[in-house]
This record gives sequence, C-alpha cells and structure tokens, in this order.
Amino acid sequence: MKYIISGIQQIGIGIPNVYEAWKFYRQNFGMDVPVFDEAATADLMLPYTGGKPHDRHAVLAMNLQGGGGFEIWQYTSRKPVLPDFEVQLGDFGIFATKIKCKSAKQVYDLYMKKDLKVIGLLGEDPAGRDTFYILDPYGNYFQLVESENWFQGGKHLTGGAYGAVIGVSDMEKSKKFYKEILGYDEVVYEMDNKFSDYQAIPGGAYYFKRVLLRHSKARKGAFSNLLGSSEIELVQSVERKGRPIFENRFWGDRGFIHLCFDINGMDELKWKCDNFGQPFTVDSGTSFDMEDAAGRFAYIEDPDGTLIEFVETHKLPILKKIGWYKNLQKRDPLQPLPNWMLKAMKFNRVKD
Repeated sequence: MKYIISGIQQIGIGIPNVYEAWKFYRQNFGMDVPVFDEAATADLMLPYTGGKPHDRHAVLAMNLQGGGGFEIWQYTSRKPVLPDFEVQLGDFGIFATKIKCKSAKQVYDLYMKKDLKVIGLLGEDPAGRDTFYILDPYGNYFQLVESENWFQGGKHLTGGAYGAVIGVSDMEKSKKFYKEILGYDEVVYEMDNKFSDYQAIPGGAYYFKRVLLRHSKARKGAFSNLLGSSEIELVQSVERKGRPIFENRFWGDRGFIHLCFDINGMDELKWKCDNFGQPFTVDSGTSFDMEDAAGRFAYIEDPDGTLIEFVETHKLPILKKIGWYKNLQKRDPLQPLPNWMLKAMKFNRVKD
C-alpha cells in the first residue's frame, strides 16, 4: 500500500509559556479545541536535544473551521533559547506559518483594532491574493493568506495552519524534496525578483528566488476534510547567504520547530524516504501516547535540515468528558472520518 498524507496536522511552536501562548492563539487564530494537553519527558528526540531527554509541556490545539493545528511546546527542564542572531527571510528553516482566512482585509482591520504587531501594510502576493504578516508576542511570524477551502463555518475570521514559508539554499533540490516526499507537485508561481509584500520583513528587501507549491491531488485519509489543502512557499535569498534558523540550538527551542503531516502507512513512507536519501532520523517505532491521543511518529530533515514530522494517528479523543475515543487502526485508511464526528470535538472547546 502507498502511504497516504491527510494534510498538515500541525506546526510545532517553541515558546516560553505554553498557556500564555495558547491564550493568544485562541483569541487571534481560533485555536480553541485541544487534542492533547500533556506534561512529559521528551526522550525520543535525542539527536536534536543534545543527546539528553528533557521535560516539556505541549498542547495540540485546532481550529475546527479547517486547517492544521499548533503544537504549542515549552521546555520545563531548561530555558528555551532564542537565536543569537536576527532571523531574516531566506534563512534556512520555517520563517513563517501561513494562516488561512476568507478575507485578509477583514482580518487586517481586526488586528489593527486589537493593536497586534502587524508588519507593513495589506498587500498582494504574486498570485494576486491579499496578504499580510503579523508578529506574535514571542517573535514568530505568521502570514495571513486567503483560501476558499474550509471544513465548516464559524465565528472566527481565520482557520488554522495553511502551510509555511521555508528558507532554502538550493531551490531545485528543495522543490524535488517537497514534490516527491510530500506531494507538492503543482507550481503556482516561480519567480526571481524583489517583492513588494516582503519589504517590511527582516531581510525582505533582497532579491529572491520564490516558489509557491500546492498539491494537485486532494488529500485523503481520516483527517483530510478537516486539515484541508495546504501550500508551501520556498524562498531562496540570492544576494545574501542564509543561516540555519536553529543553528546551535535544540528542537523545542523558541520558534517554529517542525512542520508535521498526518499520514497513514509509516513503513511505506520510511521506505520512500530511505530510497530518496532523506531517511528517518527519529522513529518511535510503535504507538506513542500523547495524553489521550496516541500514534507512531517519525522525523526527517529537508535538504537544509528543517525538521518534518510524520504522525500516524492511532487513537483520537473525540469527546473527553464522556471518554469517547476513536480507534483509527481498524478502519479504511483512505476514508475520511465522518464530518459529524470531527465536529463533535467542539464540546472540548476552551472558551475565554
């Protein structure tokens, strides 16, 4: 069986205070439905944590209007470290998380009224969509981009994670990786230039190679309806040599620590990655509990060392209050879960 990608499950965000950050993401991105909320020891990520296990507290939160979630991640056994240099567009790694919205102007006006750290003015990307960036209280960039792909309506002006802006050193090598491993085979635009929508971002005034990738085939699998479509924007600085964003730091330190995909068929995916030359660097091997959720997880690196996580979900908490959990190992992996079942997760919602 070929492995299946259901979509971007979550973006990992290393922050200094998990509940403070979650409140900000609830109130501004609608990330108000927790999948898990757990304090534990991260003992399987030793290649990226200095060879030693470390304690952490993590919350996986979703926006049920559609899109990927946030894994809000805080070290508790050490102080999470910031980069020792100013990260600029084109540095290697996840520079920004894309957040889907129906109207960028509406969201822009709201964020201006709320006095959030809006970066620059509302503008257009090369695809002609209204877009803008904001900075959260912890120095993380988010790009608001318009999308027509939604799981359901709701009160929030945004959905969840829609993709990422990723700095790379070799555009052709990175395009091949994201196409062959992750299915981003559609080139929406590919341009070499200076860009007006980058001008207010650190390093954004330089000349860039810029490629926007999407997947031409609809995602399949249990969570495909909820997670929806997504896009990856690859950015290569032509005039400036980039640096790894996580240079001399641990996974879990401050910033975007990984891009995670919900998948089915981990063994088949492992074979694919091995043969592509980007083997698993971490593999839980068997099912791994995350509070009430469970699954097998693995990591690979993109050509510049950016961490890509894969999670094969085995157990999902639907309604924690009554102990309703869904075992996903005994169902057709191609079929999405019923919409009504996923919508029932709203009863776990945290309200401010």
